[in-house]
Amino acid sequence: MSGFEGSYLGANDKISPKAIMECKICWTPYDPAIGDDTRQVLPGTAFVDLPEDWGCPNCDAPKEQFLVSEDPGAETVRAAQVLARRTAALVADFTEVWHARMRDLPMVNKALHVQAVGFRLDRGRPLGVLIAPWFMNLVQLPAEGEDWSALTPGEKEVIAFASGDYEFLHNIREQTGGYKACSLFSPMAEFSTQAQAVEVAQAVMVALFQEEHRAETDRAADIRAARTGELADRDTAEAGPPVAPTRRQVLTGGLASGEGA
Repeated sequence: MSGFEGSYLGANDKISPKAIMECKICWTPYDPAIGDDTRQVLPGTAFVDLPEDWGCPNCDAPKEQFLVSEDPGAETVRAAQVLARRTAALVADFTEVWHARMRDLPMVNKALHVQAVGFRLDRGRPLGVLIAPWFMNLVQLPAEGEDWSALTPGEKEVIAFASGDYEFLHNIREQTGGYKACSLFSPMAEFSTQAQAVEVAQAVMVALFQEEHRAETDRAADIRAARTGELADRDTAEAGPPVAPTRRQVLTGGLASGEGA
C-alpha cells in the first residue's frame, strides 16, 4: 500500500527510494530496481534521483505527473517524518530553556548547543540522545497515540536494552509532553566542541544495542561511582584541554551522576 496518494509533484519527502511509480497518462511504471533503458538510467536509481528533464518513456509525461503505484519503503518514510517532527519539538523546547533560564549559569558549556542525535524508533517509541550545553541525556518519547501526560516527574524506571538495564527519570514539559531521560553527562565541561559531543552521542546509540556491553552496564551503581571518581581525579590533575570520552567510557564507565533534563 502506498504511503502517498496523488500526483508526485516533486514531493521527494513523501516517497522512499524503493517507490514504484506509474504514469497517470499512460500507466507506464517506473521501477527503481529496473531503471530505464530508453534514457540509460541504471537499475537501482530511485525515482527522486531521476534527471529533472526525465519523462515517461512511453508518452513523455513529466515526473510530476507520476503516481505512487507501490512503495515498499513507505513505513520507513513515515517513521522518518514522525522522528523529524518529534525531535524538532524536543530541540525547540530545550533551546527555549537554554535561552530563557540556563545561558548565564556557570555550569553551562557555551561551546555547545541543543541538538538531537541518532533518534530512531525503538519498540515504536522515539529514542535518541539529546545534547544541551548543560547535559547529555538518552531520551525516550512516547509512541504515536501513547499518552504519557500522567507521568510523575522524578519517578524512576529501569528500561532494558541489549547492552544492559538503564535507569530513566520521568519528566513532563509543556511543549515536549511526557518523556523519560537517562543521564549520560552533566555538566558538559568535558566537551570542547559540539562535534565531540555529537561523536559520543552517536557512539552511545550504537553501543546501546550491542550485547557485549551488558555485563558492565548492568552494574548501575558501580558505573556511576566509577564515573564520579574519574571526574574527581581529573579535576585534581594538571589542567589541560578537555578530551571527549570514548564510547566504552560512556557505556562501561560513564553514566554520569547529577541532574539532567
